[in-house]
Amino acid sequence: MKSVTESNTAAPYAVNVVLPCLDEAGALPWVLERIPPGWRPIVVDNGSTDGSPEIARSLGATVVSEPRQGFGAACHAGLLAADADIVCFCDCDASLDPGLLTSFATQVASGEADLVLGRRRPQSRGVWPPHARAGNLALARMLRRRTGLRLHDLGPMRAARREALLSLGLTDRRSGYPLQMVVRAADAGWRVRERDVPYLPRTGKSKVTGTWRGTWHAVQDMRKVLGEEPLEAAR
Repeated sequence: MKSVTESNTAAPYAVNVVLPCLDEAGALPWVLERIPPGWRPIVVDNGSTDGSPEIARSLGATVVSEPRQGFGAACHAGLLAADADIVCFCDCDASLDPGLLTSFATQVASGEADLVLGRRRPQSRGVWPPHARAGNLALARMLRRRTGLRLHDLGPMRAARREALLSLGLTDRRSGYPLQMVVRAADAGWRVRERDVPYLPRTGKSKVTGTWRGTWHAVQDMRKVLGEEPLEAAR
């Protein structure tokens, strides 16, 4: 397999891809093979015990360790480790193809959008459990009431400029991180866009939406985010 750092094609803009990772040994080869040529993948290990960090390094990825548990903790550690103008985020479980992020980054680089989100479109039955889809729909409606944004999904696949993301002052380090990013972006007047992306069967067991309990905790984290007052800096 060709290392993700090997490329004969120079990217027209510098892009890093943050990949939060917790025991994704089975998915990493597929995910890293699909990173666009010339882009830098940053795998943020959040306490894996299955050799994920070693696999990621062997495939040419930058590996960052974040011992503090939480999806948001891993994502933010990757953002802080990034050094490119544009930063993308993608799950590391093979449910989303990071190769599709090229169009996301193009929209950001061209100035067409400030934040681009992936709207997940399930490709087979059972990919998106009913409880997870229902929770996502409820949050999208609450987000619309809070910000006016008419979004359909609050999924993890997204792209924005690094410095702009840091200026949002994101504080959630759990499941509310992706939503807090969107809420604060809306408060700051960002142009937020959605793009359809295929949603594939994940490799391995979900740590969040695979159970009612995990989904419930994620929804509670996100309710807290929606209850926050707009920051002065974001107005």
